[in-house]
Amino acid sequence: MTTHNVHWGTILSTIAALASTGAAVAAWLAAKRSNATAEAVARIERDRWQADLTPQFDITLTESSHGQGLLNVHLNGPDHLRHLDEVIIAVGNNDMDHTLTHPEPNVTQEDYDNFVWGPFRFRPHVNGTDEHGRSPEPFPLVIGTGRPLAMDRTDRGHWMTGTSQEAWQLQNAGESIRLELTCRRGDEEWVIARRLDNPPAATRT
Repeated sequence: MTTHNVHWGTILSTIAALASTGAAVAAWLAAKRSNATAEAVARIERDRWQADLTPQFDITLTESSHGQGLLNVHLNGPDHLRHLDEVIIAVGNNDMDHTLTHPEPNVTQEDYDNFVWGPFRFRPHVNGTDEHGRSPEPFPLVIGTGRPLAMDRTDRGHWMTGTSQEAWQLQNAGESIRLELTCRRGDEEWVIARRLDNPPAATRT
């Protein structure tokens, strides 16, 4: 009788232990699901908050004489953004593939990569711009203020021996000026793409 009682007692204890373990596992899974849900909600809220703070720019290009232009980058809003610690602006290429398929002595793939394949570039060595005219040095902006940046019409590549400067610009007559702005405030970052119309030939003096 004692042996029988011990046997059933052991079984009942085992069942109770398993039930306790099962309850603990269920609680752990529930907590994990709850944490995952909370993290997902927090992530959605962060994304929404960041989207609400997306910088709003007014960007204009005014061309004067001899192919010189002035790009004005004005930070319009949103008001609760207040400021940007850093704006990095770069001019992009057209949609063509610029892989050098037939290497020649006077041109390399590096030349192709450095060249701005489009109608305008930033003026080299002005506003901290690199020698290729791709991007000026980063700058901060406060809501309601702007930054003027010098630009020039791109010169034909030194390897384009059979193409005149006028012919090169005619090739770009229908191309827009492509800009990419990387904006940072604290740990937040926004990457914004913009296109500007290429001023028509009739406006050039």
